This record gives sequence, structure tokens and C-alpha cells, in this order.
Amino acid sequence: MPFTLSAASIKNRRGVDPRLVDVSNLAIQLTLIDFGHGPHAGLRTAAEQHSLFLGGKTEADGYDNKSHHQSGKALDFYAYIDGAASWEQEHLAMVAASFFQAASILGVKIRWGGLWKSRRHPFYGWDMPHIELIED
Repeated sequence: MPFTLSAASIKNRRGVDPRLVDVSNLAIQLTLIDFGHGPHAGLRTAAEQHSLFLGGKTEADGYDNKSHHQSGKALDFYAYIDGAASWEQEHLAMVAASFFQAASILGVKIRWGGLWKSRRHPFYGWDMPHIELIED
């Protein structure tokens, strides 16, 4: 059964690089698990990024350490299971697979936060709902 993005998810991608929007549009058609994009999923101001930093949601403070979200080069997602948002690793990994498949078809290079490590999170998968463009 093919899925479609809600009007809210489409709105939440406003300001995101068109290549990443295209990847998201194709990924929703390819995915086996429904997904969406929440309120802070796309383009963020420095103040929004800093607020997320203060809440422990990101390592980028928005000022000295900027996020790819601030340039529209990143997009977050959540899985949508049984009528509710899910951040379960298995669900997010399956959605990320649809993003990789879509990016491959479209010839867009992306990176997934589910494969990252950091000082605060020394295990892989610390930013599983995050996709960003890889610039050459």
C-alpha cells in the first residue's frame, strides 16, 4: 500500500534543499513503513537550533556549531506506526532504507544519522531520524 505525506509534513519541509525534498517524495512511495516530518524537521533558525541544543536534542548549538538544518541541507523524519509517531530503531532504520533507495535512484548523495557516533553518544544510531545531503 503506497503512503503519502500529510500536508503538515510537506509544510515542515519548507526551505529544505529541493534535492532532499525530491528524495523524501520518492522515499514515501518506496517505503514499507509510513513516515512524516515534524515541526522542526527542516530549515531551522539559529534560535530554533539553539533551543534544541539546550534541550539535549542536538550537539549543534546553532551559533558556534551550526547544523545542516540551518542551511536547508538536512531533514528529520519519524516513522508512523498504528496511527502514532514512532522513534523505535527498527522503524527508523526501515524508513532510512527508503531514503537511501530514493537517493540512489535520483543520484543524490545522503548521509544518515543512524550511522553516526559522537562523544556524548559513543554508540551508533544516536541521530536515527536525520538525513542530510553530502556535498562534493
